[in-house]
Amino acid sequence: MTAPLFESTLRSLPLIARGKVRDIYAIDDEKLLIVTSDRLSAFDVILPDPIPRKGQVLTAMANFWFDKLRHIVPNQLTGIAPEDVVAAGERDQVAGRALVVKRLTPLPIEAVVRGYVIGSGWKDYLASGAICGIALPPGLQQAAKLPAPIFTPASKAEVGDHDENITFAAAQTRTAAALTGLLAGTGKNGAQLADEARLAATRLYAAAAQYAAGRGIIIADTKFEFGVDAAGTLHLIDEALTPDSSRFWPADAYREGISPPSFDKQYVRDHLETLDWDKRAPGPHLPADVIARTSAKYVEAFERLTGQRLP
Repeated sequence: MTAPLFESTLRSLPLIARGKVRDIYAIDDEKLLIVTSDRLSAFDVILPDPIPRKGQVLTAMANFWFDKLRHIVPNQLTGIAPEDVVAAGERDQVAGRALVVKRLTPLPIEAVVRGYVIGSGWKDYLASGAICGIALPPGLQQAAKLPAPIFTPASKAEVGDHDENITFAAAQTRTAAALTGLLAGTGKNGAQLADEARLAATRLYAAAAQYAAGRGIIIADTKFEFGVDAAGTLHLIDEALTPDSSRFWPADAYREGISPPSFDKQYVRDHLETLDWDKRAPGPHLPADVIARTSAKYVEAFERLTGQRLP
């Protein structure tokens, strides 16, 4: 097995940024190279231990969903092989874990869709009976299925900061403020783009949840990111319906009233909740068995969802 990659070190392309998981390099004015590392972030803190095969899983699963859902909204892919844009000696850093994507301007929000009450949504519901200003029926239990999926946007935090749930009106305001200059002359405005993102996200979630149900998996919630090109056309970017951006539950183990077992990094979150840690950097080291089981959960998520073996 290839050694885990905590951080890429490409020299043939200029590094633009390192996110919580992804390293972004410039190719030219129209394209970027995104390398998905094996880093894991929890509670918006990058943990010091890489998870073997995680970057490979995230890339393979994102490619699977980009292909399956491309009829709903355009995506960032270019079809160019990552190995073709780096030096020969760097190909092992990008093989199976990188994407060559279009340069797009990201919307300043996380487009979150929830089908079940869990995570930060559960905490908001307990406190107010609502999530992101959306009132929900009284008496719901933890992990209860909602009457219909809801769009609950979040602020997009810098590395080390925490995303915060916001109302849709706030999402429209943020998008308008960030994209007014870019959208001049396109016939669109930021509020319209936020509405497009809401519609696209809910349609993507509905299609993915229906597919996953046929594979015995519940997608409890998921986070999408969108970007726009110079014409103001919305694109799905970053990742899509991976264990990092979604909660996947095995349908045969699901029940209300508990945080169900999952195929995503919730397993790590649950472990971290047992520690005396204030959820601030630096993050704690993970035990070897937690690392191994988390890696296995990522691989199982991919193979159960796609019906394919991870290369």
